[in-house]
Amino acid sequence: MAEYKDPENTIIMETSKGRVVIELFPDTAPNHVARIKELSRENFYDGIVFHRVIDGFMAQTGDPTGTGTGGSDKPDLQSEFSNLGHVRGTCSMARAQNPHSANSQFFICFEDAPFLNRQYSVWGQVVEGMDVVDQIKRGEPVRDPDSITTMRVAADL
Repeated sequence: MAEYKDPENTIIMETSKGRVVIELFPDTAPNHVARIKELSRENFYDGIVFHRVIDGFMAQTGDPTGTGTGGSDKPDLQSEFSNLGHVRGTCSMARAQNPHSANSQFFICFEDAPFLNRQYSVWGQVVEGMDVVDQIKRGEPVRDPDSITTMRVAADL
C-alpha cells in the first residue's frame, strides 16, 4: 500500500483506464468532502460512467443514471465556493443552475478553467494519475464510456 499524506482525506479512484489518487480539501469544502467520502464508503461510485467528457475542459461523472440528470438519494449540498482556482487536476462538484444543487456528480479539469472559479465547489486535487484522466474517452454523451471501477477512501484500504 502506498503512503499518503492523509489517508482519511485521500480518495483512490480505480477507473477503466487506471488509478487516480485525489487529495481532499476538508478545510475548504468540508460538506462536499464529507459527501464524497460518504458515497465512496457506500460504494456509490462503483461502476458509474464518465458521461460528459469535453476535450481541453473536463471529465464529469457521479451520475448513477449516466445521463447527467441523476444523483444520490441524499439531499443537495449548500455551495462551498472558495478562492481555490480550477486548474489542471482540480476536482469540483457539478451542479444545476441553482448554486446549492450539488449532490453526487463531480468533474476533473483537464486544463485550467478560471471561468469556473468561485462558482463551483472545489473539493480536491488529483495528485497522481492525471495521465490516466487524460485517457478517458471524450463525448457529450460519451459512446461506450469509461467508468469508475471502484472509489475508496485510502484509510479504508
